[in-house]
Amino acid sequence: MSIDKTSATDKTSATEGEPVVANPEAAAAAVTVVDPRLLVREQGLAGYVGEFKRKMKGGDLGSVPVVIGLLVICIVFQSLNSAFLSAENLNNIAVAMVATGMMSVGIIFVLLLGEIDLSVGSVSGVAGAITAVLSVTHGMNEWLAVLIALVSGAAIGAVHGFFFARIGAPAFAVTLAGLLFWLGFMLQILGENGTINIDGEGVVGKLTTYYFSDVAAAYGLATVAVVLFFVTSFLDNRRREAAGIPSRPLGDLIMRTALLAVVAFAAAIMFNQYKGLPLALLLFLVVLVATDFVLRRTGYGRKIFALGGSVEASRRAGINVTAIRISVFALAGFFAAVGGLFWASKIAAANQSAGAGDLLMNVIAAAVIGGTSLFGGRGRTWNALLGVMVITSIQYGLALEGTATPVLYMITGGVLLATVVIDSVTRKTQKTAGRA
Repeated sequence: MSIDKTSATDKTSATEGEPVVANPEAAAAAVTVVDPRLLVREQGLAGYVGEFKRKMKGGDLGSVPVVIGLLVICIVFQSLNSAFLSAENLNNIAVAMVATGMMSVGIIFVLLLGEIDLSVGSVSGVAGAITAVLSVTHGMNEWLAVLIALVSGAAIGAVHGFFFARIGAPAFAVTLAGLLFWLGFMLQILGENGTINIDGEGVVGKLTTYYFSDVAAAYGLATVAVVLFFVTSFLDNRRREAAGIPSRPLGDLIMRTALLAVVAFAAAIMFNQYKGLPLALLLFLVVLVATDFVLRRTGYGRKIFALGGSVEASRRAGINVTAIRISVFALAGFFAAVGGLFWASKIAAANQSAGAGDLLMNVIAAAVIGGTSLFGGRGRTWNALLGVMVITSIQYGLALEGTATPVLYMITGGVLLATVVIDSVTRKTQKTAGRA
């Protein structure tokens, strides 16, 4: 058997010590992949512009569309009514968006798997009903009633997850059945009256009515947020440098921190012009920070993203797919219950309309509009904040103009459709760029 020695002599010449390229055209076409953060460091402002262009061409839009959308909403409604950007209206928006936002956080976990949960509206109503029945009708300690309601929400979600992950039933069908079942369960426990008023001075009642009136609270939260962001980002950069991994330059970190400081202190000034820092918003921000940490900094979070990318690959990598799926639906049920308590606080009652209407649509829309992909594997819990800000701002802006509800539905539906289209186009762009 003859051996072709041509390939060996084409590659290198041992005697001459000079490399000979086998395919000069391929070598010329090869592009060295450089971490964008290195280019930013080397090119300064031009590096930032270049990095932004590369992300846009590669379909990595991030939060750009929703931020632009928020700016457009503010400009349009402020031009129509000068009260839109008033401290009172913005404060009301901040409180009103928390219930939907809390539920949207749970939906984001489910969407990261590439699945959907249609039962969160009914589960939120069940949580409010359980709390009201136990604390008001039966005189149970309100803290204990709240705990039972939250545990019940998580248990309901786990049941849905069991039928989906262990039995193999489609999540859409399971949660649709859950929507109907838990709606009936809520009506059953509320009884013939259908409405149970909640003490406005109780635990649940104060969720949306309590404000930290001391100006130091809002400014203190802004300061903590800015300092925490800078310290965590700086330490993360140090760890990356110690590991020999490219990290963003100090100037980049300072610029980002300064931008956050402007937004945070502007919000603090606005809150202090009305009633102060709302307890509801503070709790929402704490939840966002905690869940973002879980998703981005823990093995559990990485497993969720892995499942959203490929279930089979995750299974072969040793991930317990069934356990992760059940836990994610349990989280969705838990946050649905949290949102239900905030809704009960907002209307100071648990009634038959809880969890109905456009609530489910708004919860899912908030997650998607904020930037979470319907196809799984891409999103952050902070998307809930951005998305619910868009939806609630539209609602309050139209309310100031006295616009009818049908128009609100049409506008919200149009925004959601535009977001889904952008998501689909982005995925195609990323595939073309070799990033999906």
